[in-house]
Amino acid sequence: MGREEQVEEREVLDSIFPEEITDVSETEFRVSIALDIPDYPEDEEPPKFLLSVRYPAEYPDVAPDLEIMAAADGGATEHFDTGDDRAHLLASVQETIQENTGMAMVFAIVSALKDAAEQLGTPVNPETFLRWRAGFLREMEEERVREEEERLAELKKAKIKEPVKLSGRQLWERGLVGKVDEGDEDDDAPVEEMEQLAVEAV
Repeated sequence: MGREEQVEEREVLDSIFPEEITDVSETEFRVSIALDIPDYPEDEEPPKFLLSVRYPAEYPDVAPDLEIMAAADGGATEHFDTGDDRAHLLASVQETIQENTGMAMVFAIVSALKDAAEQLGTPVNPETFLRWRAGFLREMEEERVREEEERLAELKKAKIKEPVKLSGRQLWERGLVGKVDEGDEDDDAPVEEMEQLAVEAV
């Protein structure tokens, strides 16, 4: 991505974060990230931190240079501190960076950082656990449905029909219950022959 494309991404980010983004230079800017913490006092400023982003010349074929800093108007909570959690937060976005290499990725990085910080900042109690569990189960069901749709699409692409499992009643109605292959009728023949040989030997 050349300088022109970097400017284009920066303009898009400005429309998404009109009050949260501040330029440091032509290739560096900072985004203020406010956390949504359940049950956080409404009369207090929400916890915030700053993400500093600098474009290398090779961006987005390489990751942007990232730095996390404390915000002047928002600090630590009982469960989240910018200084203590900086390394964890930066590590949490490595997968996002890998998935988006070659594309504009700053918005995805900001979203991933916000999610990771909110998980750190949210105390675990029965209410938050149930909320997390509901979201987790919903994601698992969506993943199951997606995988099933992909599997059926592959079968259709290969022109393989999904095998139909018949119920016991359907098997009975179609006369398939109790049918035995004709070849199975000879299964007892070797036993009868052995009995005949035994009689003759006596």
